[in-house]
Amino acid sequence: MFAHHCSVCDETYLIFDSQLTSLDNTAHGIELRFACWCGAEQTTISGRLAGRRTVDAVAA
Repeated sequence: MFAHHCSVCDETYLIFDSQLTSLDNTAHGIELRFACWCGAEQTTISGRLAGRRTVDAVAA
């Protein structure tokens, strides 16, 4: 579970593991793709290599 600020609905929600759609280990860190509570697909980078967290909306 982690807190995420959605770039579509402009709200901050707790995201649960049941909302994850993919998890990939990349050279930049762990890329998490998930559905916000509003239904928007979101992506964030986490982990030690992530540095600053980034938030991007994913085109449907």
